[in-house]
Amino acid sequence: MAPRLLGVSLKMYFGHERALGWCRDIAALAREHPAVRSGAVELAVMPSYLAVPEALAILDGVAVVGGQDLAAADKGAFTGEVSGAELAEIGCRVVEVGHAERRALFGETDAVVRAKTAAALRHGLTPFLCVGETDRPDDPANAADACVRQVDDALGDAADDSDGGAPIVVAYEPRWAIGAPEPAEPAYIRAVCSVLRAHVRGLTAHPGSRVVYGGSARPGLLTAVADDVDGLFLGRFAHDPAALAAILDEAHALDAQDGSADPTAAHPTASSR
Repeated sequence: MAPRLLGVSLKMYFGHERALGWCRDIAALAREHPAVRSGAVELAVMPSYLAVPEALAILDGVAVVGGQDLAAADKGAFTGEVSGAELAEIGCRVVEVGHAERRALFGETDAVVRAKTAAALRHGLTPFLCVGETDRPDDPANAADACVRQVDDALGDAADDSDGGAPIVVAYEPRWAIGAPEPAEPAYIRAVCSVLRAHVRGLTAHPGSRVVYGGSARPGLLTAVADDVDGLFLGRFAHDPAALAAILDEAHALDAQDGSADPTAAHPTASSR
């Protein structure tokens, strides 16, 4: 089985030193946790930009690190921007693209998302491509159709590698669930993600692509949706390392049920939480 993917964005919640302290805590957790040690879980961390270089060193060997955004251009007179070329140069492997907050707060359009997705792929960065409906429709099938259209549109400017290009990660984040007290209901998530994952797995130009759920994702959710998603994209509910440890415990338990992990290998801090 492919590893489950847990991504975490720190957004702009932490100051510099707290972000680095969080990274150290997560590095210590991941080095000891059987879900990570066994390769059953892959971690991806997007800290604030100033923390990225040090996070790369702190999380080396236990998590991939990336940016929360990138410029559509590779270089030039773009004050305040960070290019995919620079992210790749320092060792980043992932980058968020098209988050709902970027659209709502900074006016990013579909055209901008297309250009940024192409820029990420051009520099060997795996985009965490954020998609999701603005308002909750009555039928999750309508949400799934909207997300499929967003994925295809975002890939519109990407180079088509006939030999099989780089994978993408599609982060399904219904915009009405972002920042909410609770995520979308598990049945709703599964209904949307099952369609979305089938579509993503059929992208011949991007083999190995995956679908994760975000939008107030928290401990307890992975168990409820695991059959139809490849992981979670976490925000504030993973800012407490103990919460991320709980989600890793869930992943380890799921792996044991699948027969691909040692069910007797308990997480060393589980009994202390």
